[in-house]
Amino acid sequence: MSFNDEFELLLRARYPLIYIPTHEEERIEATIAQSAARLGNRAVYIWDFVDGYEGNPNDRGFGKRNPLQALEFVEKLPDSAAAIFVLRDFHRFLEDVSVSRKLRNLARRLKSQPKNLVIISAQINIPDELSEALTILEFPLPNGLEIRDEVKRLLDATGKTIDNRALDDLIRSCQGLSIERIRRVLARAIATHGELRGDDVDLILEEKRQTIRQTQILDFYPTATNISDIGGLDNLKDWLLRRGGAFSDRAREYGLPHPRGLLLVGIQGTGKSLTAKAISHHWHLPLLRLDVGRLFAELVGQSESRTRQMIQLAEALAPCVLWIDEIDKAFAGADGKGDSGTTSRVFGTFITWLAEKTSPVFVVATANNIRALPPEMLRKGRFDEIFFVGLPSHEERRAIFEVHLARLRSYRLKDYDLDRLAYETPDFSGAEIEQTIVEAMHIGFSQDREFTTDDILEAASQIVPLARTAQEQIQLLQDWAASGKARLASKHNSLSQRIQRQIQQPD
Repeated sequence: MSFNDEFELLLRARYPLIYIPTHEEERIEATIAQSAARLGNRAVYIWDFVDGYEGNPNDRGFGKRNPLQALEFVEKLPDSAAAIFVLRDFHRFLEDVSVSRKLRNLARRLKSQPKNLVIISAQINIPDELSEALTILEFPLPNGLEIRDEVKRLLDATGKTIDNRALDDLIRSCQGLSIERIRRVLARAIATHGELRGDDVDLILEEKRQTIRQTQILDFYPTATNISDIGGLDNLKDWLLRRGGAFSDRAREYGLPHPRGLLLVGIQGTGKSLTAKAISHHWHLPLLRLDVGRLFAELVGQSESRTRQMIQLAEALAPCVLWIDEIDKAFAGADGKGDSGTTSRVFGTFITWLAEKTSPVFVVATANNIRALPPEMLRKGRFDEIFFVGLPSHEERRAIFEVHLARLRSYRLKDYDLDRLAYETPDFSGAEIEQTIVEAMHIGFSQDREFTTDDILEAASQIVPLARTAQEQIQLLQDWAASGKARLASKHNSLSQRIQRQIQQPD
């Protein structure tokens, strides 16, 4: 159901108090006016704290700097008069006891009258006593048709034209921005070279980065990591390479749905986060990083609102990769104990979206502690696949050493004994291998010479790998993966070899 349809349904059903969180004040007011016209020319009254009511000359300025008087104005109109009262920034006054009480009184009266109060605010701030009286309605960002109309309006104003392919690129790149931001960035492009061009996509991308920074929920994460930068994980890389074209129009014509995402479970430092970056770079998709902790807020309804805002922004920027690091820590308290059910509600909103989303948002979630994840997260349909990323085998450790040394000392890679390095570092993760190389570089640098294989081995001898300090936890993870609850990311690690032996043993 579109926003217009849902909003008009609430008006016809006589929902007395409607709360619309949005930064797009001008656009939502125009939308409300259109809905009022379609419902039989309902009167629209708009109030703000500085100027009071505007529009009708007889009522201009009424309720100026007086939010309680603004509500009393509703009772001045005859009971049968159909009207919509738009209150700008009214969330700031909801904590006032007289305003809160007046709103609840009006909520009772307006159930039998064709009148609706609409609060427009850039944020949600609802006190407990009004949580049942107010209905929150999300206002979506402009869709492709709205953006096309705005771009064409600007083109008409400049008297310039643009080819259809460049126009489609501009429209696609503008998705995820408000109309006001679209106007600003396109006006900047026109001011720069007197017209709109296809290469103005870079300006729009920078505006998107600015928008994402201001939300303080998602981070726009630039990445240059290639699939080849990941040592080992052959099963996982094969799976990803097969889906490289799954976001194309050709895939839609073939009947393929958009890939949903991956859950990467495993030991710390084994390349899960690196994989998320590599997916984004290999598929040429923007990478958005979600810090789930930023979703939670103190005020009633604000955490859920931020979750919906995150979903709305990610879908508006699609196709994209949404990276959620250490999701097990974020939703460990999803049973709702101790936080009035906020974590449970946020988790419910999130997994429902995972199961039902049709937008091309590829979710890459990583987890270290599978026992901390609610069972609902592991149900089929949330992700395309769950991969277990274990400790690298001898072959994979050799590949990891080769990747790092080729990046740091490509001109003398042959001087390093990769097989010996792999043999002498059992139970080392990829992150720990990288750290041994860094430590070896410090050894060589301090002695004003190049670091050697022996330096790396000396550094490795001083590191106690996590596989030894957290042996029980890692064993539990490996037992879980061995039970067939996840697909193995590697072909040749010790766990895959153990499972293969179990399969070959006769009953």
